[in-house]
Amino acid sequence: MPWPDLPAAMPTPAAALRLCLLAAGLTACGCGGGIARNDNAAGVQLYQQGNYLGAVNRFQQALAKQPGNADCFYNLGATYHQQAKLFGRPADLQTAEQYYHLCLARNPNHEACQRGLAVLLVEEDRRPEALAQLQQWADRQPGNPNPRIEMARLCQEHGDVREAENHLVDSLAVDPSNARALVALGQLRESQGQTAQALANYNRALAVDPRQPTVAARAASLSAAQAGTSRLAAMPYSPAAATPMAPPVPLSPGNASR
Repeated sequence: MPWPDLPAAMPTPAAALRLCLLAAGLTACGCGGGIARNDNAAGVQLYQQGNYLGAVNRFQQALAKQPGNADCFYNLGATYHQQAKLFGRPADLQTAEQYYHLCLARNPNHEACQRGLAVLLVEEDRRPEALAQLQQWADRQPGNPNPRIEMARLCQEHGDVREAENHLVDSLAVDPSNARALVALGQLRESQGQTAQALANYNRALAVDPRQPTVAARAASLSAAQAGTSRLAAMPYSPAAATPMAPPVPLSPGNASR
């Protein structure tokens, strides 16, 4: 079961962090102004169709009408990032990073861009930079649990389960009802065999947001497994069942010779 992601208008570049690895979405209507919004929405539609060149052109048009708009910079970065992944063009990856930085220079707390840039840095084996970037985001927004959730993903992806759990616990200290953090912590604990704690995390997440069918399915599965274990433990002890079977009696040689 993948990690939960923040609500997004559409999927972003493929992420290097499995567990859901950092995910973001293009901003369909972030650029201010009616005409710019139309260009931006058209760019998102072209992106969804796989027409990345057309999407870039429309995002550039939106940016020309709203210079310096962070969402437009992010959309351009995400599109070049996707092109780099699909076509293996290093130049597109460099362009994507430049647009991500332009976005964050104008809006340092742009959540989709923070995730997109962290993914890109990890894909380029620049994990320390990704962690430093996310830590700076967390320091700037101590009341926002999302930077810590993303740091948890990054740590778990690289096998540091204890640190991942610490980040998730920290995120829940900031927002005890954060469904993303609860599900992520449940997944982590389930992977460690801590099924009772995982089920408790899943149930808390479902209490916050019941519209999570994948989480509901995992919770039901764990609950059924626990119920089965409880039934077995409650079965009465049967001495007869514990008595070993007697070995079979061999046939009489006399019968065999007749």
